[in-house]
Amino acid sequence: MSYPKMHVSLYVSNLAATVQFYNSFFGVQANKIKKGYAKYELAEPALIISFIENPDRVKANFGHLGFQVETKEIMMQRLEKVKAAGMPIKEEMGTACCYAIQDKFWAADPDGYQWEVYYFHADAEFNDPNYFQEGSEACCLPAEAQTVKPEKEKVQLADLEANSCAPGSGCC
Repeated sequence: MSYPKMHVSLYVSNLAATVQFYNSFFGVQANKIKKGYAKYELAEPALIISFIENPDRVKANFGHLGFQVETKEIMMQRLEKVKAAGMPIKEEMGTACCYAIQDKFWAADPDGYQWEVYYFHADAEFNDPNYFQEGSEACCLPAEAQTVKPEKEKVQLADLEANSCAPGSGCC
């Protein structure tokens, strides 16, 4: 038995901000928008993702979601689209995360759900020492980068470089 599509449902605090983020991040419009609800049906990857507006149920320390892409060129194309949309991002090229050599970038939606888009080069026998930081601030994007900001206030990569995943944090 196969599973032709994966479904994910996330609680969000502001549906309009969420739809704005995901229209840019996914590069498509939502398939359905109703009061307090939005749904995207993506063909590649085969994913159905819905958002339910309920600020009381948004939880911190969720971990992250991500997409592995087939080539570095595809990853770079997606990175350029996200940059053009003015989203706060963190780039990690040639990193050893989770015992694999990867090129990747991170983006966080308005509720702080973190998305990793990465190209896998090869397995590795080591992990980047930066990934051994402790504390909640060690995971991926710092709190000040977790809000979609206008282009003029965009977080600079230098502001993000000191932050990365801690082993077991669910970040990578």
